[in-house]
Amino acid sequence: MLEVTGLHVAYGGIQAVRSITFHVNEGEMVALIGANGAGKTSTLKAVSRVINAVGGDVHFCGEKISHIAPHDVIRKGIALVPEGRGVFPRLSVAENLRMGAFVRDDKAAIEQDLLGVFEYFPRLKEREAQLAGTLSGGEQQMLAIGRALMSRPKMLLLDEPSMGLAPIMVQKIFEVIRKVAADGMTILLIEQNAKLALESSQRAYVMESGEITLNGDSARLLDDPKVRAAYLGE
Repeated sequence: MLEVTGLHVAYGGIQAVRSITFHVNEGEMVALIGANGAGKTSTLKAVSRVINAVGGDVHFCGEKISHIAPHDVIRKGIALVPEGRGVFPRLSVAENLRMGAFVRDDKAAIEQDLLGVFEYFPRLKEREAQLAGTLSGGEQQMLAIGRALMSRPKMLLLDEPSMGLAPIMVQKIFEVIRKVAADGMTILLIEQNAKLALESSQRAYVMESGEITLNGDSARLLDDPKVRAAYLGE
């Protein structure tokens, strides 16, 4: 479904991503793990066209999307849930969710999908009229994921969904992420908690200093001595 070839991202003279190649098959959850500064977030931003890559190609469902506008990437079916959540603090929960459907005009289906998001996240239903800026961090993460789902994506890009959250909230967020995946969503996941990422995904890539250094089945990488030493604290 997603084919990334020779992706290169730079900020001035700093090389953030160094000609990486990877793919995500339809229906998979694939994790991208690595230390801070490894280039993971830059990769997601380049795929979603939030930033411009210096080189390389991105194909989605067989179509080259390397040079299209970010809103057209959403229309093609890729939705990014950014690091830090990025909710609209002065809008209500319901208004934030409807903002996720800004590329759509099928009003009846939008309202139906809103109910679907509330099924995934009952807590958002309870706070439907509440301003997003008054939600807890975990609730804002739920809202950010729900907002992305409102675009009816074929693929979700999740950037550090557990960041800054209490363990109990991380558990709840990942229960829903797994359910969304089980319902057929293709997911590319960046997650600082490498153990959680590998336990949740089918395949994974390890990034170091802007390069992919390891890849394979998540279960195999979970048992890899190098991965365990570098990312699992063993």
